[in-house]
Amino acid sequence: MKRVQFEHSAIPYLFIAPQIIIISIFFLWPSAQAIYQSFLLEDAFGLSSQFVWFKNYSDTILNASWLQAAGFTLVFSSLVTFLSLALALLLAVKANEVIHGASTYKTMLMWAYAIAPPVAGLMGNLMFNPIIGDLYSFMNVIGFDFDHKLDPVDASFVVILISVWKQISINFIFFLAGLQGIPKSVQEAAKMDCNSSTRRFWTITFPLLAPTTFFLVVINITYAFFETFGIIDTTTQGAPGGSTATLVYKVYQDGFRGADIGGSSAQSVVLMIMVLALTVVQFRYIERKVHY
Repeated sequence: MKRVQFEHSAIPYLFIAPQIIIISIFFLWPSAQAIYQSFLLEDAFGLSSQFVWFKNYSDTILNASWLQAAGFTLVFSSLVTFLSLALALLLAVKANEVIHGASTYKTMLMWAYAIAPPVAGLMGNLMFNPIIGDLYSFMNVIGFDFDHKLDPVDASFVVILISVWKQISINFIFFLAGLQGIPKSVQEAAKMDCNSSTRRFWTITFPLLAPTTFFLVVINITYAFFETFGIIDTTTQGAPGGSTATLVYKVYQDGFRGADIGGSSAQSVVLMIMVLALTVVQFRYIERKVHY
């Protein structure tokens, strides 16, 4: 039997070359540098360095401030992901039922997506300003002794609220698209079989949104881990006492403010391993329960 051989062309490699170059420059090279520097102990001026093996990693994991940041990151990411998804799903369900003025209603809910996280943080900072902030005054008027500058719980509430508000719009867009993609014949058949709208949603509609929900869970966890840096930096800057510092923000604090290049590099490597492990768990175990 004659073997068929195809001619190899360099054109496909030329098309993907720009992306490979970008990934190499902005991801692979910095990652390799971070791994290398995580084994070094450098002075504050970067004039000398000493190879210390895994000392930076042991100092990181055993450090109380890093453990505090890790605990806050887990709680913060879980709450931001759950609340932003739950509120966006509720709004999408209600928007899907709107008949008159639907386009205006949907457009207003999508506006927040165009706001960058640092800008959202600045807006939140103004609304919770002790002198001119309306939300700050409202919280104290209804009986809360609110002070996010000194109280860790109040500060956490501020960054979680702003982060959730910023992310609701993009979740709303995807959930609404998923709801509109459900065939009308399925919805009509469900109405004939079940009179309860709540039961129809949880037994028919929500399972059909499983692919969209899984995708948004991955996106929102990534957002909570990394993209909320600008919100934290413009609102609390990790205060009070580092109670609102996520792992990403602590890398910035120790590396750029504290000039601890080796320690911050070790923190970034540990964070990368955590995110990779979380991604593997999501796609290896959770995705199995998603029916496409």
